[in-house]
Amino acid sequence: MRRKSRKIKIGSVEIGGDAPISIQSMNNTKTADVDETLKQLNALAKAGCDIGRLAVPDAEAAEALRKILPQAPLPLVADIHFDYRLALAAIDAGIDALRINPGNIGSEERIRKVLSAAKERGIPIRIGINGGSLEKDLLAKYGPTPEALVESALRQVAIFERFGFEDYKISVKTSSVPNTVAAYELLAKKVECPLHIGVTEAGTLLKGSIKSSLGLGILLFHGIGDTMRVSLTGDPINEVIVAREILRGLGLRKEGVEIISCPTCGRTKVDLEAMVMATENALAGFQPKRPLTVAVMGCEVNGPGEAKEADYGIASGRGQGLLIKEGQVVGKYSETAIVDELIALIRRNEQ
Repeated sequence: MRRKSRKIKIGSVEIGGDAPISIQSMNNTKTADVDETLKQLNALAKAGCDIGRLAVPDAEAAEALRKILPQAPLPLVADIHFDYRLALAAIDAGIDALRINPGNIGSEERIRKVLSAAKERGIPIRIGINGGSLEKDLLAKYGPTPEALVESALRQVAIFERFGFEDYKISVKTSSVPNTVAAYELLAKKVECPLHIGVTEAGTLLKGSIKSSLGLGILLFHGIGDTMRVSLTGDPINEVIVAREILRGLGLRKEGVEIISCPTCGRTKVDLEAMVMATENALAGFQPKRPLTVAVMGCEVNGPGEAKEADYGIASGRGQGLLIKEGQVVGKYSETAIVDELIALIRRNEQ
C-alpha cells in the first residue's frame, strides 16, 4: 500500500496522492552557461527525466534562469543554499519550484520572506534536509542520526504551517542507506506532505546505483516516496536511467523498454554481452507506443522460453539465433545480423 499524501504540482508534474512517482535529476553544468545547461536539460528529458534541478549559487546563475526557463523541456527546481536572496531572485525569474536547506539558509525571518514570495506566486518548496548540513544544536543533541534529520524537517514544517504555507514536500537524505531508510520511515508517520526520496552522495555509477537501489527500493516497496532522485557522481543521464530501472523493477512504472538478458555461462555460444549492449544502445531513448519487454538470451536452457514470453526476443544458439515476436519465430539469423534485425522489427512495429 502506498503511503497517502496530499498532492502538489511542480509545473505540469503532479507529486503525491495518486500521481506516478516522478524522476528528478540535477544538472552538473554551470547554470550561468545557458546553452550547455539547456543542452543537458534536453538530454535529461529525452532520457525520461520528469523534473530538473539547477544549482543557483550566485546572482549570475539566478539571472540566467530568465533565459533558461522559457526554453526548458521540463519543470525546473532552483537549488538554494546559504543566501535566501537567491531564492527570491529565482522566484522573480519564474522558477517552477525551490529547494532550500534549513541547515544553511538562515533565520526564520529569512525563511518567511521566501515563503511569502513563493506563496504569492504559487511556487512549491522542498524542505531538503541533508545529514551533512544539519543544524549545530541538533548535531550536538543527536549526532547525524535519523532522529536529527526528522526533527530538523519538523522544525521547518512548523514554520511553514504557522505561515499557512502547505505547498511543500520534504527530503531527509544521508549517504547511509540504513539511516536514510530509518529517517524516511520515521518521517512518513509524522507528516502528510509528499516525500522526495534519495540516498545522497551515493557514489560512482556502480556503487552509487547499488546503494540507491537498496535504499530507494526498500522505501518504495513499503509505499514511501512520491518523487525521487538517484544521486551519482558523473553524468546525470545515468541517474535517470537507474531511477527508471528501479521503478520498473518494482512494477511502479512500465513505459519504455525493459531488456532481459541471461548472465552467460559455459553453454553460451555467442558474444552475448556485445549483443545485449548493442540492443541497449540502439533502444536508448526509444519511446515505444506501449511498454515493451525485450529478451536477449544466450543458450537453449531458458532462452526460448524467455524470448517467447517477451514482446520481442532473441534465443541464441551456436553463432546464430532465433528472432521471436510475441511468441512466434520470425526467422533465424547469424549472430552478427540478428540484433540489427531485432531493432528494425521493433521500430517497424512500435513507433
